[in-house]
Amino acid sequence: MTRRLCSLPRQPAPSFAPGLTAGRLGALLAGRRMWVNGTVLHYCFLDSRSDASVIPVPGSGELRRVPWAGGAEQRDVVRGCFREWQDLGIGVTFAEVGDRHEAELRIGFQTGAGSWSAVGRDALSTGRGERTVNLGWEVTAPGERGTVLHQLGHALGMVHEHQSPFAGLHWDDEAVYAELAGPPNFWSRETTYTNVLRRLDACAAGGSVWDPQSVMTLPIGPGLVLEPEQYRGGLRPPGVPSPADKEFVLRWYPPTGLSEPAALVPFRSAPLGLGPGEQADFTVEPPETREYTVGVFGDADTVLVVFEERDGEPRFLAGHDDGGTPDNAAVRVRLVRGRRYTVRVRLYSTWGSGETAVMCW
Repeated sequence: MTRRLCSLPRQPAPSFAPGLTAGRLGALLAGRRMWVNGTVLHYCFLDSRSDASVIPVPGSGELRRVPWAGGAEQRDVVRGCFREWQDLGIGVTFAEVGDRHEAELRIGFQTGAGSWSAVGRDALSTGRGERTVNLGWEVTAPGERGTVLHQLGHALGMVHEHQSPFAGLHWDDEAVYAELAGPPNFWSRETTYTNVLRRLDACAAGGSVWDPQSVMTLPIGPGLVLEPEQYRGGLRPPGVPSPADKEFVLRWYPPTGLSEPAALVPFRSAPLGLGPGEQADFTVEPPETREYTVGVFGDADTVLVVFEERDGEPRFLAGHDDGGTPDNAAVRVRLVRGRRYTVRVRLYSTWGSGETAVMCW
């Protein structure tokens, strides 16, 4: 019996400037959706009366509103799945908020709209009144907790593991299209291609070895995989983060707070001796209240984010991603004397000679 499957919407291919070296392009593809480590991801449940989709009623020409609100038990399942990811020891943390304008992740439960999530930082390009995650069926049902863990894996920046080019899966394409066009998924060919048959770029895959036990592998019924032979009976992941999943998220989001970040003093540059995917954190305690520029120097692709500490929690203030461009990441922000700020810089790659550094001035 075919299960309901994650149906990510198709996203346009990333656009980078021509002439990038393979190494530089690969680093950009691998990390472009990942959050900077130490981010607090705020989430909310969309449950006001206005949170709904208006869809046509088949054969009637009428429209009806389908609410996005979920029940208390469904929300508790989601909260538990956030804790399960958190308990792996990752450096990204989650905090529930009631105001959608404070939330990077906005969760709806529209029945019949499929289960899907924005992947990592793609959530930031979604309108504040829109969902970044939808859970389109009853996630309190037996075996459906894995659906929520899977979508939150996407929210952390993880992609479909069964689409890894290292999987070596040879699909019976037309059988897959036919199977997923029927109940309970009713997918178009484009949705099936996007979520099952399309192979990811090697740099965008979760790792260089395929993990069939990953929570990011979709459960697929028998008769759809032709080769390797051991998967002709289908793919049956257990629906929980696997050891390789844990290794992946800890590589991108190692535990924080193990050491105090270095101080970034205005008008004094701090060197960035980073490798691809590595991150440096700094604190800023401005000597006066005014507009400051925080920026990176050198031939490097970076993500730079400034957080303001509020009630002991870092809250996003400003950020810039210069990946794939000849520019350097820089933001102009108003810093207030007596408050504490954190600057985080994550490196995609260096692409020229010389050192890289960050400065506040």
